[in-house]
Amino acid sequence: MKKVRKAVFPVAGLGTRFLPATKAIPKEMLTVVDRPVIQYVVDEAREAGIDHLIFVTGRNKGVIEDYFDIQVELSNTLAERGKTAELKLLDDLQPKPGTASFTRQQAPLGLGHAIWCARDLVGNEPFAILLPDMIMQAEKGCLAEMVALYEKTGGNVISVEECDPEETHKYGIVGKGDAVGNGFRITGMVEKPKPEDAPSNFSISGRYILQPEIFDILATQEKGAGNEIQLTDGMLKLAESQDFAAYPFTGRTFDCGSKEGFIEANVAFALYRPDIRDKVIGNLEKLMNTVKPAE
Repeated sequence: MKKVRKAVFPVAGLGTRFLPATKAIPKEMLTVVDRPVIQYVVDEAREAGIDHLIFVTGRNKGVIEDYFDIQVELSNTLAERGKTAELKLLDDLQPKPGTASFTRQQAPLGLGHAIWCARDLVGNEPFAILLPDMIMQAEKGCLAEMVALYEKTGGNVISVEECDPEETHKYGIVGKGDAVGNGFRITGMVEKPKPEDAPSNFSISGRYILQPEIFDILATQEKGAGNEIQLTDGMLKLAESQDFAAYPFTGRTFDCGSKEGFIEANVAFALYRPDIRDKVIGNLEKLMNTVKPAE
């Protein structure tokens, strides 16, 4: 069984739900408290033992590459001013030379196509996928738990969360099989089934460990929903010949691709920080009592 060393981050999306802000700033660089959204996802990957970060970008996303590079002028200024704590913070976040790679998805053809664009950088080994819109909060990272399950099962592993049984039509839903490790075997996958047709209420939640055979499938896959190449369609095909397991994530997940999810994430991660928690609580209480909706 090969170790999961590489992770793919599809960051080519246009972020239309956050216009006009994302006209000039990639949605992945919007900040939750004091870190860009993409930093939280990268931190999760590194906690899980990932040592090669692969970003699938698009036009006007160069600032993401700049963010993961050394800013010489900033470092020199901090050093001159004796800002050792800030320098250490930046150094700890900095990927080591040669451990971050960037490739482009030149047309918006779907998540499956974005993952396929990383095929040469991944090579013939298992890899993780982390959707950067989804940031997660838990004592131990979701991907780290998935790696622990993968080391017992091999094959493919995806994260799932329980959803309202009446809302299965909004998600990709998996069938629940026998328990294994800290998860369970997947007996099937259905995209957005009606509640009466859903095999369970476990929805796919934005983290994957896949075998490299997925690339051959995506290379010839026909377009699906939204006239795009869908990763779920590729996984359904892969499941015909390989096993899938699920890790049920029980922490908090925030969809930072939506305005309400992004604001919720800012509040949740601010409350998680002991250095600002009390002030945030006090300010929120004042706002709740004084701010009224615009007419």
